[in-house]
Amino acid sequence: MTPAALADLVRTVAVDVLTSRDLDDAALPPSVTIERPRNPDHGDYATNVALQVAKKVGVPPRDLAGWLATALTGRDGVATAEVAGPGFINLRLAADAQGEIVRQVLAAGEAYGRSDTLAGDRINLEFVSANPTGPLHLGGTRWAAAGDALGRVLSAQGAEVVREYYFNDAGAQIDRFVRSLIASAKGEPPPEDGYAGAYLSDVAAQVLRAEPNALSLPPAESAETFRRIGVGLMFDEIKRSLHDFGTDFDVFFHEDSLHSSGQVAEVVDELKAHGHLYEADGAWWLRTTAFGDDKDRVAIKSDGAPAYIAGDIAYFRDKRRRGFDLCIYMLGADHHGYIARLKAAAAALDDDPATVEVLIGQMVNLVADGKPVRMSKRAGTVVTMEDLVDAVGVDAARYALVRSSVDSSIDIDINLWTSSTNENPVFYVQYAHARLSSLARNAEDVGLVMPDSADGLDLGLLTHQREGDLIRTIGDFPGVIATAAALREPHRIARYLEELASAYHKFYDSCRVLPKGDEEITPLMTTRLALCEAARQVLANGLGLLGVSAPERM
Repeated sequence: MTPAALADLVRTVAVDVLTSRDLDDAALPPSVTIERPRNPDHGDYATNVALQVAKKVGVPPRDLAGWLATALTGRDGVATAEVAGPGFINLRLAADAQGEIVRQVLAAGEAYGRSDTLAGDRINLEFVSANPTGPLHLGGTRWAAAGDALGRVLSAQGAEVVREYYFNDAGAQIDRFVRSLIASAKGEPPPEDGYAGAYLSDVAAQVLRAEPNALSLPPAESAETFRRIGVGLMFDEIKRSLHDFGTDFDVFFHEDSLHSSGQVAEVVDELKAHGHLYEADGAWWLRTTAFGDDKDRVAIKSDGAPAYIAGDIAYFRDKRRRGFDLCIYMLGADHHGYIARLKAAAAALDDDPATVEVLIGQMVNLVADGKPVRMSKRAGTVVTMEDLVDAVGVDAARYALVRSSVDSSIDIDINLWTSSTNENPVFYVQYAHARLSSLARNAEDVGLVMPDSADGLDLGLLTHQREGDLIRTIGDFPGVIATAAALREPHRIARYLEELASAYHKFYDSCRVLPKGDEEITPLMTTRLALCEAARQVLANGLGLLGVSAPERM
C-alpha cells in the first residue's frame, strides 16, 4: 500500500466516522496528510487528520483520533492504529499490504513514480539562454542541469513540456562581441568594453578561413560578416556543449526574429493604443508600476531603438500564441527584477500574470584543494561548462548542480566529486544501483530467479525492520516526484535517491538475499530478490529524472 493509497483509505474511513456521528464530513481536507514518523518505533506512517478537523466539528482531537483509530484497525491492510500525543494517529501496515509496493514497482517498471496529474498542461520551459558571446559559464551550466531535470520531472507528471533556448542574437552585447572578434582577427587587444579569452582567437580564425577577405571589406560589411559567421559558430558550440552535457532543446528561438518579423513593432503599437506606453524624456515608457513593478520601464529608447523589455513582451506573447498555458523562465541571480517586469508585461497585454513563472538561480563556484577556481584556461575570465566537465565528469557535474535548491549558492569541490567514497553523493547513489545490478547477476548464477509473474511472490514474508524501511522508502518515490514538480525543486529527487541508497545498504547489511554454498533457495530469498529489483528500478528511474546514468558496474 503506497502512502497515497493509505491517505485515500484514511479519508474514506474519516468520512464514515464523521457521518455516523452526525458530524460534518465537509470539514475534511481534500487530501489527508500521511507522513513517515522520524522514530520507526512510532509506526510505519502517521496522520494528523484528527487535529486538522476536530475543532471544526466541535470534538476533542484525541476523541476523534480514537474513533478513527478504532475504525482503521484491521481495515484493508492496516495492522494497528494508535492515538499518540494530542491527536496524532500512528499506523502500522500488515506486511503483505506494505509489500504490495514491490509488486507495483515491478509491474510499472520505468513508469513507476509517474502520474497524469499535469496531463493537458502545455508548459514552455525556457532555460540557459546564455548570450552567444562566449562558452557557457557555470551559471548557465547550472541551469542546463536543473532546467533539464525540471523538464523531466514535469513531463513525469504528464505535462507537455517544450524546452526552449532564447538566443540573444540582437543588441549591444552582440555588437561588442563582433568588435572583439575583429580586434582579435587583426591581432589587436579587445576593445575596452569587449570580450577576452583564447576562444575569441579560435572563432576569429574560423571566420577568416570561411571568408578570407573579411577584414578588407568595407567596415559595415566586415562587421556583418564577423557577426553572421562568428555568432553562428558560438551558437553551434553552445548547442554541442549542451548536447554533450545531456541537455537538448526542442526549440532554439532567436531574439532577432522578433524584430525582423515585426512582432516587436506590433506589440509596441498595441501597447501605445491601449495607453500602456507614455512618452517622457524622448523615450517611450511602459507603465509597469500599474501592474506591480517598482518602477516604469523604458520600452523605446530616446534613439528610437527598442529596449530589452519590448522584445521580452513580444516574446511572451509569441509563446502564448503558440498555445502554452504556462511560461517558466529560469534566469540568473542578476535578473531578479524580471519577476515583476515579466508579470507586468503579461498584465499589460490583458493576459493573466499567473501564466508567467520566474525561477532565479544563484551562483556556482568551483573549488579545488580548498581554493576557488577563478577563471578558465580558454574563456579567460570565467569558469566554463567545459572546465567543470573536464574536472568531474558529466554525471557528477549534473548531480552536483541539481542536488541543491537553485535559490542557494553552491561550491563544487573537485576533490569530493571525483572521489570513489560514500561522501561523494553521486558515487553513493550510483554504487547502490551497480551493487543491485551485481546482486541480480550473482542471483542468476546460483539459480535464484523471480517468478514470471510478481503475483507469485509471498510479500507477507518481508517482516524485517530493514525490509519495511526499504519498502516504505521506495513507496515515497511517487510523492517525491509530485512535490518536486509542484514546487519546481528537482533537487528533492537527488536527496531522495541518497535516502533510498542508504535504506538499501542498511537492508543488505541485515538481510541476506543469496544462498550460501549448497543452501536451498527459499521463498524468502526470492521475495527479497524482488525487493532488491524494485529498489534498483526506482534508483534507475530517479537518476533518469536527473539526466544521470545508472551504471550496472563500477
